[in-house]
Order: sequence, then structure tokens, then C-alpha cells
Amino acid sequence: MAGYLDQYGAGDERRAKIIKTSILAVIGLAVLGGILSYLFHDYRQEQQVKKFFELLDRQDYQAAYQLWVRTDSDRRGYPFNNFMEDWGPQAVPPGKFEVLGGESCGSGVIVDVDAGKAGDKRLWVDRDELVIGFPPPGMDRCPHRNRIADWLRGIRYRMKGRTYQ
Repeated sequence: MAGYLDQYGAGDERRAKIIKTSILAVIGLAVLGGILSYLFHDYRQEQQVKKFFELLDRQDYQAAYQLWVRTDSDRRGYPFNNFMEDWGPQAVPPGKFEVLGGESCGSGVIVDVDAGKAGDKRLWVDRDELVIGFPPPGMDRCPHRNRIADWLRGIRYRMKGRTYQ
């Protein structure tokens, strides 16, 4: 017959194990969430640039132009014939392209693209409206660069056989 004190402290051990497991799970989820947030922070902007180059590949220049300009004032500042000079078949021949990665910079993202025969391109994508354009003058790279993010980006580029400057 079991004694009265045989089960003394068993509930405390079980409670401590549950608390320890819960704390480890929360820490693990926070780390996983941070990694996923870093990896997918610029995902929408990179996908917009990918869509832009897919439209150029299909030679659907009107749809690509719509991604570049959204308002009538933008169209007056960058008419379709100028767009065709910069992005038409003679400037960017259809072929292989690869979005290398994005770099968050204030209200936008600078996206690096290997445009095949057309060479490397750097495009600016507005974070909210997803409008594509050239990076602002003098902003080849983000002025407030993060050394850890640069190091991780360098690893991503080396995995693709590229170097990150």
C-alpha cells in the first residue's frame, strides 16, 4: 500500500519540466521567426523585379512599363519611348536573368539582378507601392549598411557564384 508521502514533490518536478520546455519553445520560435523575417524581409520587392524581368522576357513591354510607372506625372517624366531605349530588346535581350538579392534602404529596396547578356542591373523598388525605378542618384548602395547583413548577403552571393561589393 502506497504511503501518503510517496507522491510528494512529483507535481513540482512535472511543473518545472513544463516551464523549462515552454521557455525553450518560445526562445526557439523567436529565433526561427527572426531568421525567417530576415530571409523574407524584401521578398515582395524581389518578386516584383522578377515579374518585371519575366515580362521583358516575354516582350510584354506595356505591362513591364506599368510596373515602372504608375501615375500620369511619372509617364510624362519617363515616356514609353525612353523606357524602350532602356529596356527594349536591343538593351536587354530576352534570355536568362536572376534576382541576386535585395538590400533594404529606407522607404525602398535596392535589388541586384544578373540580366544575362545585358549585364548586372540595380533597381529601386518602393517598399509600399512596389513601383520599380532606377536607384536615386548617388545611391549605388545604402548609406546605412549593416555589417552583419552584408556578411550574410556575401554568403548568399557566393553560393550563387558571385561576389558582393
